[in-house]
Amino acid sequence: MPEQHPEAATSPLLGVSYVMPVLNDASHVRAAVESILAQDYEGPVEVLIALGPSIDGTAGLVADLASRDERVRVLENEVGSTPAGLNIGIRAARYPVVVRVDAHSMLPVDYARVAVEVLERTGADNVGGIMAAHGETPFERAVAIAYGTKVGLGGTPWHVGGHEGPAETVYLGVFRTAALRRVGLFDEGIKRGQDWELNRRLRETGGTVWFTPRLSVTYRPRSSLERLGRQMFSTGLWRGELARRFPAANGIRYFVPPVMVLGVVLGLVVGVVGIVQASAGGAPWLLAGFAVPLVYLLFVVVATIAYARGRGAATAAWFLIVLPCIHVSWGLGFVLGYLSLTSNIAKHTGR
Repeated sequence: MPEQHPEAATSPLLGVSYVMPVLNDASHVRAAVESILAQDYEGPVEVLIALGPSIDGTAGLVADLASRDERVRVLENEVGSTPAGLNIGIRAARYPVVVRVDAHSMLPVDYARVAVEVLERTGADNVGGIMAAHGETPFERAVAIAYGTKVGLGGTPWHVGGHEGPAETVYLGVFRTAALRRVGLFDEGIKRGQDWELNRRLRETGGTVWFTPRLSVTYRPRSSLERLGRQMFSTGLWRGELARRFPAANGIRYFVPPVMVLGVVLGLVVGVVGIVQASAGGAPWLLAGFAVPLVYLLFVVVATIAYARGRGAATAAWFLIVLPCIHVSWGLGFVLGYLSLTSNIAKHTGR
């Protein structure tokens, strides 16, 4: 066990260790760390930044942050992946509560105070809340809308909100350090979805994962279509891998995007064959295959009217593109992950 920090023995409040893996996050990491240092929690705290091999100036930024505040420590994460960085931070944590922080997130000022209160009140092993996506540009706002609606990422409570209570998983997480060590920390072989898999082990060993809408973290979406597509493909890839590994633990919502992708592709193929069939003088009944992609296109248009109307013409226009990007990238990744293409999966670091 790590050596106990002296303040932990005298403070009436639990000590909190914030753990943040970072890799090429120069545009976001300063704001994320500043949101931690601005917390109104009065107990002892430390900020552990697990720095992966970055080439965009992130290393200099976090070194500067550490030089300005003795509560900030920078730890080397040679692997660079998110789960490796989390485990490095957890192993170095001095305090009984670990707050997972993402470099793309900004914590509200009362985040740790509320989370610790809920941990102690409920006896849960992990407490989390809502990922409140917030964009600055029309593209980012379109992504944020998609994240926060059922048509985008499936409508889980940590995306759209819900009632407080036990949950399958939560966003980020505020953990009892002892519970993390009880289940063996994060699985470093899982580059995305590692939080879901860890929460599965917490629940299987008798712990409780607790959702509360009182915790809402501002999340900065990816800033370009290419980055969003890569993120969604990687997320879907690992979700497919997890669905294959743990078939009984996955809800039906995870299978909707891959079924949609397969249906649209199959419909297009059948429709093209129908065109060939009709040009050869045959009955063009296979043209009915085009009905599937047309129905999906109608769905996207209706969703845009329902959720992006009144958000500005540019944002609505981007939503028409963002929604299919999320569905297709995630669904295609899921199919490949479910087919156990582990050589491809190993190339994705989770960033």
